[in-house]
Amino acid sequence: MKYSKEEVMQYVIEEDVKFIRLAFCDVFGKQKNIAIMPEELPRAFEYGIAFDASAIAGFGDETKCDLLLHPDPETLMQLPWRPEHGKVVRMFASVSYPDGRAFECDTRQLLKKAVKEAESSGYSFFFGAEQEFYLFEADESGKGSSIPCDNAGYMDIAPEDCGENIRREICLTLEQMGIRPESSHHEEGPGQNEIDFRYSDALTAADNVLTFQTIVKTVARRNGLFVDFSAKPLPYEAGNGFHINVSVQSHEKKDLLPGIIAGVMEKIRPMTVFLNPTENSYKRLGLLKAPRYISWSPENRSQLIRVPAAVGEYRRVELRSPDPTANPYLAFMLMIYAGLYGLENDLTPPEPVNINFYKADNNFLKDFPMLPSSLKEARITASADDFIREHIPDKILDIYCNR
Repeated sequence: MKYSKEEVMQYVIEEDVKFIRLAFCDVFGKQKNIAIMPEELPRAFEYGIAFDASAIAGFGDETKCDLLLHPDPETLMQLPWRPEHGKVVRMFASVSYPDGRAFECDTRQLLKKAVKEAESSGYSFFFGAEQEFYLFEADESGKGSSIPCDNAGYMDIAPEDCGENIRREICLTLEQMGIRPESSHHEEGPGQNEIDFRYSDALTAADNVLTFQTIVKTVARRNGLFVDFSAKPLPYEAGNGFHINVSVQSHEKKDLLPGIIAGVMEKIRPMTVFLNPTENSYKRLGLLKAPRYISWSPENRSQLIRVPAAVGEYRRVELRSPDPTANPYLAFMLMIYAGLYGLENDLTPPEPVNINFYKADNNFLKDFPMLPSSLKEARITASADDFIREHIPDKILDIYCNR
């Protein structure tokens, strides 16, 4: 349900809400929030809530540190793990300067802009997220160890799978918050799990990714475990992927997926630093179903892009290179712009490659372009690219590529 400002203020009174969290994220997608009391809500809607941004990655230094948070009433959610009496709710917030100008490092607003540009061109993009994570035993202080919570494998069941009850609790919590999980299962690595979402509009899908990671961490800690969303938690086991499924609708009768595939394939190299933003990200690529080469195919999981077996509204393109350390707002924004580039220039992808890249010989592979092999290469590639400079603000580009 989407609320208006008036409905939010009425809800807060009627439901005994005592704390309102205004949520946003830094340029790397790490969620932040500030909590206000109900009496401050009218001021928040009218003027915004000021905060010191100097300690937040990419948000400035001590010389210009005042920014304002403006809650989005449509994103109101109760946090079901907080007390029933004296409830806690959360709204995502946009960020502005004190003079009212939009803050250029507010990545949620950048995604909203991309959505509007796509709609003005006659296209509506939809996203479904698949995020993998590891569950490790926690020490007495709650910090993670390198000991997985189980030694189960792909789609194993209890008692070998020790994450079954945690996944169920996560999915039930998501449902309580109005988020629809599509499926959940044990992944290939020991202690590794995956939960997939039903597709939704781009902004809702990105909001849900941030909410999902918070819920997973909360439920795991409540069960005495530690969550690791990094790309490669264990050196010899499967990495954590953030598989992004995208589909598009328009008034056109033709198949739009080829244009998306072609656009993403052409722009994927400069996009990579935003999809794989850590040194650890590049330890995952090229191993255990994580792609290295720029190619596509129906169904084939050794490819960068695959088109899963589906019909009608469920037909989609799956990008397999990103990992969960990516900022979902930037990831979805760039996929929209790359898709638009392919559609508006009537691009067609190369022929699909129906071969297992992990078993192919080097003589075959040498003809295929590759993703950047290191964070340094990814930064250099992005810095020199006109497509990235057109859509990523200079301040964010500098943070990703020169820090």
